[in-house]
Amino acid sequence: MTRSHSGSSRSYPGRPVSQASGNRSADGGNIGCDEAGVSRGHSRCRTSPKVDRRLETSSVKRKAERTHPTEGPNMKKEGKVLVCCKAVPNPTGRAASTRGTGILPSRPITLERIVATDNVAMAWKKVKSNKGAPGIDGVTIEDFPYQFRECWQEIRTAILGGNYTPKPVKRVEIEKQDGGIRPLGIPSVVDRVIQQAITQVMEPTFDYYFSESSYGFRPNRSAHGAIRRVQSYVREGRKIAIDADLSKFFDKVAHDVLMARVSRRVDDKRVLKLIGKYLRAGVVIDNRLQATPLGVPQGGPLSPLLANIMLDDLDKELEKRGHRFCRYADDFIILVRSPRAGRRVMKSIRHYLESELKLLVNEQKSKVVLVEKCSFLGFTFKRGKIRWTDKAFQKFKRRIRELTGRSWRVSMDYRMMKLAQYIRGWINYFGIAEYYSPIPGIDEWIRRRLRMCYWKQWRYVRTKVRNLLKLGTNKRHAILSALSRKSYWHLSKSFATQTAMTNEWLEKQGLVSVKKLWSRIHYPPQGGTKQSPATAR
Repeated sequence: MTRSHSGSSRSYPGRPVSQASGNRSADGGNIGCDEAGVSRGHSRCRTSPKVDRRLETSSVKRKAERTHPTEGPNMKKEGKVLVCCKAVPNPTGRAASTRGTGILPSRPITLERIVATDNVAMAWKKVKSNKGAPGIDGVTIEDFPYQFRECWQEIRTAILGGNYTPKPVKRVEIEKQDGGIRPLGIPSVVDRVIQQAITQVMEPTFDYYFSESSYGFRPNRSAHGAIRRVQSYVREGRKIAIDADLSKFFDKVAHDVLMARVSRRVDDKRVLKLIGKYLRAGVVIDNRLQATPLGVPQGGPLSPLLANIMLDDLDKELEKRGHRFCRYADDFIILVRSPRAGRRVMKSIRHYLESELKLLVNEQKSKVVLVEKCSFLGFTFKRGKIRWTDKAFQKFKRRIRELTGRSWRVSMDYRMMKLAQYIRGWINYFGIAEYYSPIPGIDEWIRRRLRMCYWKQWRYVRTKVRNLLKLGTNKRHAILSALSRKSYWHLSKSFATQTAMTNEWLEKQGLVSVKKLWSRIHYPPQGGTKQSPATAR
C-alpha cells in the first residue's frame, strides 16, 4: 500500500518543486496533547505539570514560561547566548524535559563557517584518523591530500556559490548479527571531509537541545551511559520493556520531514540546500546509479547527526509524557511497570512514528516483554544487574575459535597480537556486565586452544620433545605425549603440555587475561575509582 507523505510538505532550498506538494507543514513535529501523541498509560491524554526553569542570558533574562525546550533563542537577535539552563526537580517524579547546564553556541550556522580553513583542516584530520575505503572516484585517504590542495579553492567557490554537486555514494553490504544484510553508503573522501565540516559546525547547536536520554553518536556519551541509565530504571521497579524496532530506519527517512527539523535551527538556506543535495546524491549499486528519494545513507559523517535530529521529536514527546526511556541512534527502549501500560504505549508510539515522523515499526521485532527477555545494545538485565546477551557471548566465542583455529596459517606472534586486540576491545565494551561466573572458564578455554595451536605448530615428534624439555617438562611425559596419536585438542590438556606451556608462559607470549581485565573494571587498584572502560554520562 502506498503511503502518503502529505503530513510534511514544507519546502526547503534545493528541493525539487514536484516533491513539495502537500497540505500540512512538518515544522510542528512536537504535537501537543492529541491522538497522535504517545500514551502515558491512561485512557485520556493529559499534560504534564510545568517545570520551573531559570534561564540566564548574556543580554536579557528570559522568562521560563516563554521558553520552550525545543525552540531556544533566536540566533539572529543581537547575539544572545544561553549560558545556563537548569531544571528544578519535578515533584511528581517525572523526567524533566530540559537539559542540564551547558553553553549554547552564540554563532549562527553559516556556510562561511563550514568552509573556513580551520574547520576544513579539522575535518580532514578526523576523516584521516577514521581511515575508510575510497568512494566511487577511487581516491584513497593517502592520495587525497595531493589532489585536494590543487582543487580545494575551486570546490570552495562552488560550495559558496551553490553550484557544488556531491558524488553518489558507493553501496556496500555487511552482514548483521541476526543474519540480515545492512547496506552502507561510502561517500568519496572529499564529500566525507565536507560532511564532517558540516557536522562540526551544526553539532554543538543541535546537541545542546537533544534529550538527556539520547546517547548515540554524541560528544562525551557512550553506550555504557545508556546501559547504566536503563539499569537505574529497572531498579526503580520498571520491569516491563517496550522494545520498538524501526524498520530500515536509515532507508525510510522522509527528506521533507527531516529537513523541516533541520531548518528549525539553521537559518542559512545555502546550508540547507547543501544538505539536501547530499540526501539526494544517489547511490551506485553494481555500477548503476539509483536515485535516493528517501533515506539517509549510513557510512557518512553527517548521517548520525541527521538521525538524532530526526528522532529528537520522539524524545521530546516521550519526555513530555513522563516516560522512562533510553535511545541510542535508532535503537530505543521504554520501561513501564505493567504489561497493560506497555501495550498501550506501544500502540500509541507506533501511531506517533507513522503519522508524525513517517517511520515504520517492525512488527516482528517489536515486542512488550519482561526486561529479562529483551536486549538493548547487546546487554540484558537479570535481577537488576547488567548481563551480556547469549547472542553476544556466542559471537565472542565464535570469533575466538577463528583466532585460535589450528588451521589458520599465521605465526603465533601475529595470532597473539590479533587475539589480544579482540579480547581488549570486547572486554572494554562488555566488561561493565556484572556477571563473573563464566569468566574464569573463558580464560581456561582460550589457554587450552592456544596450547593446541602450539602443539600442532611443533608438528614433528622430535620438535615436540625438544620444546617440551626446554620448557621444563619431565622427559618421560614429553616422549609419551609426543608419540601419542590422540587429537590435538585432547593432548592440549595433557600433563606435559600444561606443565610446559604454563599460564605464566602464555602471558609472556602476549596472552591477555579476561579475568584480569574484568577485575580491573569492577575492582580497580586502591586509590582509583570504579568506572566503566569508556567514558559514560
